[in-house]
Amino acid sequence: MTTESDILIVVDVQNDFCPGGALAVPDGDAVVPVINRLARRFAHVVLTQDWHTKGHTSFASAHPGRKPFDAIELAYGTQVLWPDHCVQNTPGAAFHAALDVPRAELVVRKGFHPTIDSYSAFFENDRRTPTGLCGYLRERGFRHVYVCGLATDYCVRYTAEDARGHGFETTVIEDACRAIDLAGSLKATWASFQANGIARASADAVA
Repeated sequence: MTTESDILIVVDVQNDFCPGGALAVPDGDAVVPVINRLARRFAHVVLTQDWHTKGHTSFASAHPGRKPFDAIELAYGTQVLWPDHCVQNTPGAAFHAALDVPRAELVVRKGFHPTIDSYSAFFENDRRTPTGLCGYLRERGFRHVYVCGLATDYCVRYTAEDARGHGFETTVIEDACRAIDLAGSLKATWASFQANGIARASADAVA
């Protein structure tokens, strides 16, 4: 049974990551009804929202001669280049219309720095620029973080790994996530979770 020290983080359930969106995760909208049911079992929920500027450095369109899913080296390391997506104040950046999470207490926007991408809800991809989420969770007294959303092998993975790295007990709700699975990224994600002590569970197992 969930308690007052548990919190659900719902990652990037936005139009551009769902079918028909600019960076659609296969079957991405299937997580919506699962998350809607799951969220009602938690007294506390955080939503994350990808929130890019126009011409963001993570967009392939910002790098002449490059195409989506190419990888380049930036000042903070390797960056996969994506189609333009989740641009601030566009329909693609909006939460999926059917997402219904009445107890959401905080929205963490990420990726709004023009020159740094952000997968994790805790850090930008330079791994030095915090979002402030860790401090929020600690000050509120949360101890167990449950993570779900899009995509399993990118933003969910980085969020879960950082939650665990900050000392929170961490569980990923598998059937409330979907993956991109780019070049074996999903297999690598499951291996990382096992190595880092991140639990995996189904939504039905979270009472």
